Amino acid sequence: MTLKTRSWVKKRVKVTGKGKFKLGQAWNKHLLSNKSKKSKLKNKFGLVVSGVEVKKIKEQLPYL
Repeated sequence: MTLKTRSWVKKRVKVTGKGKFKLGQAWNKHLLSNKSKKSKLKNKFGLVVSGVEVKKIKEQLPYL
């Protein structure tokens, strides 16, 4: 029996070269004129997922 990949996870999670998972960062799509350069740069590259969330993502992406 094959396991299904959750398509919402596949669309929203990227895998780095070392096998870590990255998600998009909130607060960086619009109304950027009110935000400082530092906060915009900090949010630019996304969040590296750690801890319990890694286990949850691996369960939903069985073929990575």
